[in-house]
Amino acid sequence: MVCYYDSGSFIREGLGKLLNPDLEIALQFCTHLVYGYCGIKPETYQAYSLHEDLDIYKHQYSEITALKRKFPHLKVLLSIGGDKDVDPEHPDKYIELLEGERVRHTAFINSAYSLVRSYGFDGIDLAYQFPKNKPRKVHSDVGLVWKKFKKLFTGDFVVDPKADEHKEQFTALVRDLKNALRPDGYLLSLTVLPNVNSSWYFDVPAVSGFADFINIAAFDFLTPERNPEEADYTAPLYELYDQNRLSHYNADFQVAYWLHNHCPPKKLILGMATYGRAWKLSSDSSESGGAPVVPKTEGPADAGLQSQTPGLLSWPEVCAKLPNPSNSFLKGADAPLTRVNDPTKRYGTYAFRLADADGNHGIWVSYEDPETAANKASYVHAKGLGGLSMFDLSYDDFRGLCNGDKYPLLRAAKYRL
Repeated sequence: MVCYYDSGSFIREGLGKLLNPDLEIALQFCTHLVYGYCGIKPETYQAYSLHEDLDIYKHQYSEITALKRKFPHLKVLLSIGGDKDVDPEHPDKYIELLEGERVRHTAFINSAYSLVRSYGFDGIDLAYQFPKNKPRKVHSDVGLVWKKFKKLFTGDFVVDPKADEHKEQFTALVRDLKNALRPDGYLLSLTVLPNVNSSWYFDVPAVSGFADFINIAAFDFLTPERNPEEADYTAPLYELYDQNRLSHYNADFQVAYWLHNHCPPKKLILGMATYGRAWKLSSDSSESGGAPVVPKTEGPADAGLQSQTPGLLSWPEVCAKLPNPSNSFLKGADAPLTRVNDPTKRYGTYAFRLADADGNHGIWVSYEDPETAANKASYVHAKGLGGLSMFDLSYDDFRGLCNGDKYPLLRAAKYRL
């Protein structure tokens, strides 16, 4: 059970602020804690903390790794990248690191190794920020053609004409990083971020040999930012055959690709989100809530008080919007959502509230709950995979606001595992 923890949640104000005592409650369920995030300095290509004031000067690195004394089973890895290293002035620095001379690789590897050794981490999680597939419309005739071209894996638009070179360069970087970590017994994991084409950037047999495990972030296939006019399941387990869907927008396709290319199943970790993606429904949206594709949405729904991000709702924020005794008679923006379950356990759960006559208060959200978390753990069992990873702990219900249980998604997944 691999648990991701973004230290940005420590800095977040309000109900979303995850402090160390709250974090400790989760660690009894986690075998690995992935602490994020580090970035890359564009001038020197050295790894550095994205929250240096917290991590270094306020000793959060040391406090987190010290928790291993209380939880001796726990391995704590330091994550680099993770789509958190947002640098508008240097958007290509991860590619530049790959293309650069060996001195860049050395600077990166030495700085990453130094952070691990200095602060007591057990290794590195490399969540490399590759160029992402361009967004595609889900409900179109392209989906029919796509079924004949599964070998293309993702996206029909070339976003990186030098992808073959970058794949070789990344393999070399992973090899050299592992060689630097190996003498001290440090771990190396890789995280395949959402909407990154594995066939372009990962030499599966090679990197599977160097990495101790690989996390497949099998979610956010659609998001309100990438697909503002069309809502759909964001993290289905399997392909939906009843629509003109893109066949790679599901966890099973991603897992099958890695297994087919000879990644040992026990090294493969299925990643799931602890949050939902929420679209704003317009007055023109389907009267039924649009199962399962909703055209004519209007981009991200409003941010929640905890997550504080438009189009993203934590599990407790979603739970509070579902029907319960405290909201059953409320109207407008506080009216409960209609929940639509998935009896097949193949696609996921969503909920919606249609817009009113003035076009206000409409929302459609695809989300994970304890039942879908357990379903994904069952999938891990059935496929003989190495485990499940959660992105991340701060979006689970760490306060127990929904039903009194703290970390209900994590608990449900762990118990099923």
